[in-house]
Amino acid sequence: MEIFKNKLIRIEIEKSEIPWLKIFLNRSAKEFSDCNFEEKMEILKFLEIIEKTMLEFYNPDKINIASFGNYVVQVHFHIMARFKNDSYFPESMWGVKQRDANLNLPSFEDFIVELKKRF
Repeated sequence: MEIFKNKLIRIEIEKSEIPWLKIFLNRSAKEFSDCNFEEKMEILKFLEIIEKTMLEFYNPDKINIASFGNYVVQVHFHIMARFKNDSYFPESMWGVKQRDANLNLPSFEDFIVELKKRF
């Protein structure tokens, strides 16, 4: 689900047990090095806003930022708030499940409202 879009990027929610957002470049580009300076700065600006807001709102054990693009060959970044008791920690969210988690996190909807204020 898309929560933000401008002329350069869009931000989507990844459905998950953890707070997880993705930033996509709007135009077709395979690698971050294919982006022009304005696009790179826009991605990094929003990535930092998301990371700082996740840190303040959720107080996670770690923020994971990833850009793989093996399945979706388009410039995009994943930003995830990770917790030592989430289902996969310390593995990646694509890794081997470690446990059945029962996270008691602040409202994701409230987080999105707060995040949009900062955009």
